[in-house]
Amino acid sequence: MERPDTRYALNNELAIAYQVFGQGQTDLVYMPGWISNVEAHWDIPEIATFLRRLASFTRVVVMDRRGTGCSERLAPRQAATLEEMVDDLDAVMRAAACRKTTLFAVQECAFIAMLAAATRPDRFERLILFGAAPTYRADDEVPWAWSGEEWQTVFDRWRVTNMRDIVEAYVRRYAPSLIGDPTAGRRLGTLAVLTQSPFAGEVELRRFAEIDVRGLLPVITVPTLLLHRTNDPDEPIESGRYLADHIAGATLIELPGDDGLPWIGEVEPVLDEIERAVAGEVHRRPEAERNLATIVFTDIVDSTARASEMGDAKWQSLVERHHRAVRSALGEFRGTEIDTAGDGFFAVFDGPARAVQCALTVASKVRDLGIEVRAGVHTGEVQTIDGKVGGIAVNIGARVASEAGPSEVLVTQTVKDLVAGSRLVFEDAGDHVLKGIPESRRLYRVGS
Repeated sequence: MERPDTRYALNNELAIAYQVFGQGQTDLVYMPGWISNVEAHWDIPEIATFLRRLASFTRVVVMDRRGTGCSERLAPRQAATLEEMVDDLDAVMRAAACRKTTLFAVQECAFIAMLAAATRPDRFERLILFGAAPTYRADDEVPWAWSGEEWQTVFDRWRVTNMRDIVEAYVRRYAPSLIGDPTAGRRLGTLAVLTQSPFAGEVELRRFAEIDVRGLLPVITVPTLLLHRTNDPDEPIESGRYLADHIAGATLIELPGDDGLPWIGEVEPVLDEIERAVAGEVHRRPEAERNLATIVFTDIVDSTARASEMGDAKWQSLVERHHRAVRSALGEFRGTEIDTAGDGFFAVFDGPARAVQCALTVASKVRDLGIEVRAGVHTGEVQTIDGKVGGIAVNIGARVASEAGPSEVLVTQTVKDLVAGSRLVFEDAGDHVLKGIPESRRLYRVGS
């Protein structure tokens, strides 16, 4: 097979590199993990062999996420958000004219894949995750993940001026099959250099270390295959088992080996399982009409009193200007208006960061009109029937809004966890008992 051309998909004028190769009735979009460069892949015999085998049974679309490889590089100290990378994935799939699509994601790219599958389930036939985790931060529920002290050691390790130091440490711990093979180690080092600088790598690691997708796992309806090496030195097998327990219908295959990347070490079992999955029959959960969405509720503060003060005609004129301001913000941040009841709006978004930014924009715009709004934002599972959006997530969003003060935007823990790296600032607003909601919720105030 000849080396494929590198192409670019545009997402808001950012160029995302991808390649297309192979034959088949289905597509497989491959998101490599830590290191990736779609051009340099073909100079690494192990990766080239891996890609050719994938191409033998499916049409492959492989991409570099933004800030890495051949994709658009980012400004110093910047890293893409999870939401932005889902948008990049969507742009590549459109540019590559993807059809029945399997999404295959490795390591940290699994976070991207899980959010994409939860918010856009109709785009994917199945999900295959290798070495995936629900979060990289340890707590009582996932004690095997890394502590803050361990993460700090990792961050410090990336603050070097020689990428070779990082690669050598990586091989010793996470790619033992390459120990004693200096040529393979050198090739891995070259690929790492062509992926990103160590300083960019540290920033990106800090962003991934903040992400927690546990709240969206029950919402994933796309058939999911979890591939995890039992002795994976990078991500403990407990993470794969946790995902299998929390994604309904997910299948976990525990594979032999002790290397962190799928194309190193015992590769054939990985490829065999992927081929079987792609060739297999798809069985979706019956709740396929459900998906993850971010709910935003806003309403004007003290609207009744203001209406009495102003009189009907002036109040109606003010409300119309308020509506125009809100709808302008919804258009800017790709929100969908679901309902408006007098002085309040209910909208949904497919990205939590856009939803929060929209709520902040609305609060700012309407202050120029001499009024204030309160807003609540929550991400959860919704069900759409005949164009109507419902579910417990909607009720939670409405209750969160009712807890907010004038010009205040409150969000739930789930929203905060999903927008890591967005540069949004959150202040802990404490636990709140929301009317009609069984358990209390930790809320956060968004800084403007």
